[in-house]
Amino acid sequence: MVRKSLHNKNDFNEIIERISQLSDNSERKWGRMNAAQMLTHCELVLKVPLKKLHLPKTNFIIRAVGILTKKEIQIFNNGIPPNMPSFQKLIVNFECDFETAKFKLFDTLKEYSKAYENHDLPDDHSLFGKMEEKDWGFLEYKHLNHHLKQFNV
Repeated sequence: MVRKSLHNKNDFNEIIERISQLSDNSERKWGRMNAAQMLTHCELVLKVPLKKLHLPKTNFIIRAVGILTKKEIQIFNNGIPPNMPSFQKLIVNFECDFETAKFKLFDTLKEYSKAYENHDLPDDHSLFGKMEEKDWGFLEYKHLNHHLKQFNV
């Protein structure tokens, strides 16, 4: 079973290419965000492993569900279901400029890649619990892939 990861150069480049195919007018299959908002959301999510955005602590039950969800995604290599809830800090319900959002996401992806190369990714996530480098690469790829599929790329 192939497990794609942002830590694999080919998979990283695939994500960059797919983001490049988006336009301000790309239509979504589900959800409320437009393409610019989705790009901003993805950039915010990538700021978590960069330690630039800190998520609030979750209670024991929510964290247990998050850890089980992480394991399920890893074991079955399945995707993220549409319309999953998100941390309030990651919700983008404001207007965003498409070109600016795309540029910022590309920049944050490069920064993420550098953090991985320098072994500077956190060892914990508020929802998913203990994290290894491979977990970050796999789950960040899954998240980006989920939203790119949302916009048919």
